[in-house]
Order: sequence, then C-alpha cells, then structure tokens
Amino acid sequence: MDLSKAKVCIPTSSGGHLTHMRMLMPMLDRACDCFWVTFDKEDANSALAGERVYHCFFPTNRNVVNTVRNTLLAIRVLRHERPDLIISSGAAIAVPFFLVGKLLGAKTVYIEVFDRMDAPTLTGRLVRRFTDLFIVQWPEMTRVYPGSIDLGSIF
Repeated sequence: MDLSKAKVCIPTSSGGHLTHMRMLMPMLDRACDCFWVTFDKEDANSALAGERVYHCFFPTNRNVVNTVRNTLLAIRVLRHERPDLIISSGAAIAVPFFLVGKLLGAKTVYIEVFDRMDAPTLTGRLVRRFTDLFIVQWPEMTRVYPGSIDLGSIF
C-alpha cells in the first residue's frame, strides 16, 4: 500500500494506547491523511490538538451498551471517511472499527502492547480474526499469536 495516498484511521483509547500510537505519527503524518477515534478526555484532546478526531463512547471495556454505540459510530465514521488502513494498539475501541473496517474493505494492522510478553490481551484476541497484519513486540508472543510478526520494541 502506498501510504502517500492512504487514508488512515487510528482508533485508540486515551492514555498509554494513545501515547503509543502518537509515536508512529512522524512516519504516518507526512505520508498519509490520518484521522483519530478516541475518548473525549483532556489528555486525548490536548495530545491531538489540530488533528481530525472523532470522539467515541467510554468506558469501553466490557460495556455492552457502549460497544453497541461505538459499533454504530464505526459504521457512520467509516462509511463517511472510507479509510484504506486502520491501525491500533487497542484497547476495546479497536474492535468495532476493525470489524466494520474489514467489512468495508479496509486493511487492518494491530500492534499488541509492549507490556504483554507471554499472554494475549482481550482486544488482541478479539481483533486477531480480522487483522491483516498482527505485530507483537516480544519473540515469545509469536507463539501466543501464530503468524504474527515480531518487530521488537517499536515504541
């Protein structure tokens, strides 16, 4: 995929997940048209000042009502934006965006979080089925997620 022409969706929780995804911005920012989906929280809003942002519903983890609301949001945002690529390191907000994105033809890249060295995250387990490229940051995690790519620490 030629990133210079790509539209990229980055659904991420605020806090550490957002910090990790922002570390990819020097590569993505110059190369593509990016937009974010995250919580309407002060840390996220200040970190993404000047970026195109859609706010999702929280809490997300194990919250059925907000999962449904975020799935409807994913349908609306992704049908409007039509991204070529969806990339995330989690957490739960990634699930509806990866699922809907795949149904609409987007490529997906999931980056398992650095602090998982030998066990899967719930989000990783859920998005694994519909992820085109699954990246881990520890060699041990390639046994947890067969077919994943170990890039070592990318953050």
